[in-house]
Amino acid sequence: MALSHKTRRRLSLFLLLVWLPLYVVAAVTLAGMFERPHIALEVAIYVVLGILWALPFRRVFLGVGREPPEDER
Repeated sequence: MALSHKTRRRLSLFLLLVWLPLYVVAAVTLAGMFERPHIALEVAIYVVLGILWALPFRRVFLGVGREPPEDER
């Protein structure tokens, strides 16, 4: 089932305004539970976490910044 352009725009806003801040708080809280690693390892962990959040949602963000197709106007 393909999502309409309007649905993808709304879902992307929800993901950016609600899900992402919750994910950041959870990631920082989880990382704070462990002893602080070497700075290079810590940066690598945050880079990986920063990429991982978007992987399941990459289809939602495709084409969101473009004009809606003619058949959906």
